[in-house]
Amino acid sequence: MSTLRIAAIQHDIAWFDRDANYTMLAPRIAAAAAGGARLVLLTETFATGFSFSDPAIAEAEGGPSSQFLVAQAAAHGIWVGGSCAEFALDPSADDQRVSNVFVLAGPDGTVHRYRKIHPFSHGGEDAYVRAGTDFVTVEIEGVRVSLFVCYDLRFANEFWALAEDTDAYLLVANWPAKRRHHWQTLARARAIENQAYFVAVNRVGRDGPLDADGRRTGQLDHCGDSMVVDPLGEVLVHAAGTETTIFADIDSDHVASTRAHFRFLQDRR
Repeated sequence: MSTLRIAAIQHDIAWFDRDANYTMLAPRIAAAAAGGARLVLLTETFATGFSFSDPAIAEAEGGPSSQFLVAQAAAHGIWVGGSCAEFALDPSADDQRVSNVFVLAGPDGTVHRYRKIHPFSHGGEDAYVRAGTDFVTVEIEGVRVSLFVCYDLRFANEFWALAEDTDAYLLVANWPAKRRHHWQTLARARAIENQAYFVAVNRVGRDGPLDADGRRTGQLDHCGDSMVVDPLGEVLVHAAGTETTIFADIDSDHVASTRAHFRFLQDRR
């Protein structure tokens, strides 16, 4: 049996204050590792908040946010992942927009990068972010995980394409509270239709910088609702709207036995 303990850190984000976010997240990652997690997930744009129109969000590939994940993975001997905005190292590239990159760092210094395939055009992300083209699936201690970011959740065909080689989908997000019903419903649907675990990690708090009274000035509140759903659609653990860390054990044998008993994947056309 291959079992992987995953921790999802549901956190607020200090607006464009990387050092504050690293300082806040480091002890939470350490606590998750102490709790037995072999893979720890942070949110989308965990070091800056989601505002791709601000040039300050961009980092070189392998920049400070990626380095933070690599250092944390090495320090605790685990895998650590989250998303950040990275631009290509090739200065001659025709498209100089950044990518929204899910960086997954391993304990031995290995780094995998999934570039978000679906920039969020409703919020203008596509004006600043180029779409990725390649799926990423990584085997961690016998469990196959596939990486996605936020808005990707709405596009079932992307998940279908990887189902047979995936035990757990990992999705990191900055999903707004006003569409939390969509978040909850789609996360469960992706698990059910693909007979795989679904690990959905979302931020909490309001976006934007602080005003003179220490209040956030943005317009978007984020719902949290981080969850882990099993291959039959049962919610194993669900976070509310506050900062917290949730844990779940991902069992690849449970995926295999579910698919063997309910032979739905073979009927796809």
